[in-house]
Amino acid sequence: MNSLFARIMAVVLSVILLLTAALSALSYFSLREQRISARLDYLAAEAEEIAFLAADLNRAGSFFYNQTPREYLNRMAQKVNEEFGAYIAVVDRWGNVMTNIQTAYSEDPDFVASLSGEEISAALQQVLAGETIRVRNMVGTDAAFTVGVPFMQYETVTGAVFIQTRAQRIQSGMEDLLWQAIAVAAVAAALGAAAAVVVVRSIMRPLTALAEAANAMGDGDFSRQLDETKGDRELRQLTRTFNGMREKLQNLENGRREFVANVSHELRSPITSIKGFAEGMAEGVIPPEEHPKYLRLVADESNRLSRLVGDLLELSRLERDDATLKMTEFDMNEMLRRAVIRRMNDLDEREIEVECDFREDPCMVRADSERIEQVVINLLDNAIKFTEEKGKILLRTEIRDGQAEITVWDDGPSIPEEDRPKVFDRFFTSNRAHTSGKGTGLGLSICQRILTMHEKEIRLADTAAGTAFVFSLDAVSESRRE
Repeated sequence: MNSLFARIMAVVLSVILLLTAALSALSYFSLREQRISARLDYLAAEAEEIAFLAADLNRAGSFFYNQTPREYLNRMAQKVNEEFGAYIAVVDRWGNVMTNIQTAYSEDPDFVASLSGEEISAALQQVLAGETIRVRNMVGTDAAFTVGVPFMQYETVTGAVFIQTRAQRIQSGMEDLLWQAIAVAAVAAALGAAAAVVVVRSIMRPLTALAEAANAMGDGDFSRQLDETKGDRELRQLTRTFNGMREKLQNLENGRREFVANVSHELRSPITSIKGFAEGMAEGVIPPEEHPKYLRLVADESNRLSRLVGDLLELSRLERDDATLKMTEFDMNEMLRRAVIRRMNDLDEREIEVECDFREDPCMVRADSERIEQVVINLLDNAIKFTEEKGKILLRTEIRDGQAEITVWDDGPSIPEEDRPKVFDRFFTSNRAHTSGKGTGLGLSICQRILTMHEKEIRLADTAAGTAFVFSLDAVSESRRE
C-alpha cells in the first residue's frame, strides 16, 4: 500500500509540476506583455505631452523661432531618449521638422542608420491624417516600436509627434518578472503538493483499511466491518461490496466449521460404539454367549457409518461445480409406485398403509430421473421412519399451471414449530416423538440440493396433522407427449 501511495503521489506531483510550469510560463508572458503595454502607454503619454506643448508653441507662432520653448522640447526629447534610446521627430503640416537625430545618433548610431526615411514619411502621413499609431515593426533587421500622436489647432491637425525605439529597449529589464513567476510557481507547487498529500491520504486511508481487512480475512478473521460512509461514491460502493463479501465468507466459514464439527460428531458415535464392542469381546469383558448380540450391534453401527459416509459423498458430488443433470421425460406416478414396492418389507413389517392419490395418470414430467428417484426414496424413508405402526402415508401428484406437484405426507408427529426453519439444514434431525438420531441428518439436505439443481424448491407444507413435504417439477403437456 505504501508503494501504491508513492506511485500515486509521484503521478500527482508530476501533474502539479507540469501545470505549475505551464501556468508560470503563461503568467510570465502575460506580465511581460502588460509591462510592455505599460511602457508603450508611458511613451505615448510622453508623445502626447510633447504634442500638447508643440501645439501651444505653434499657436503662439514661435514653434521654430522661440528659442526657450525649443530648448524645453529638446530637454523632453532628451529625457525620452535617455529612457528608451528613441528617435523623436516633431513635424507640422507645412513641413517644418524638429528632431533629436543628433542625440539619437550619438546614443545608438546603428539604429539611427537603419531608420527608413520612406517608412517614417508614411507613418507621419498617417499621423498627420489624424490617427494615433502604436505598432511593432521592423527597422532594418531589428524589431522596433513606433508611437505617433497628432496635435491640433482649432480642431485641425497641424502637426505630429513621432517616436521610434528599439523593441529591445521596451522589452529589457524583465528579469524580475521571471523570478516573480518562479517564486509564484514554487509557492503554488508547494501548496498543491501539500493539498495533494492530504487528499491522497484521505483516499488511501479507506483503501488501507480495506487492505488490512482483506489480509485479516486471509488469516481467518472475518470480524472487521468497514465504515461504508467514508470516501466518494465509488469507494463507498466498493466498501459495501467488500462488507457483503465478508459477510458471505463468514457465513461460509461458519458453515464449514459447523459441517466439520457435525461430521466429526456423527462419525465419532458409531466408531466409538464399534471400537468399544470389539475391544470388550476381544478382552473378555463381554462373555462369549453374548457375542452374537454385540456383533449385531457392531454390524448396525457399521451400516450406520456406511450410510453416513455414502450420504456425505453424495452431497459432495451434488455440490461440485461440474455436477450435471440428465434430463429425460418419465412418469412420476410410476416412480412413486416403484419406490413403494422397494420399501414393501418395511411397510408390511410395521403395517403401514400407503395411499396413492394420483389425480392425473400418467403424470409425465421432465427431470433427471435418477436424481428425482433419490428425492422420492429419501422422502419415503423419512415418512416410514416417523410413522407409527399401523399408521398411514399418502403420496399425491397433481398438475397445476404446467407444474407437477408431488406431496409425501405421513400421519406421524408434526415437526415442532421451532424446528421447521431448520429441517433442510445438514445434520439436523427433528426431535418429533423423540425419534431423533434415527438418520444421518443429510437426507433432506440432499433432496433440497437436487431440487435446486432443477431450479425448483422443496418445502415443508402446513398441515393440520402429520408432516408433508411438497416439491414440483416441469410437467410434460399432452400435445408434447403425442
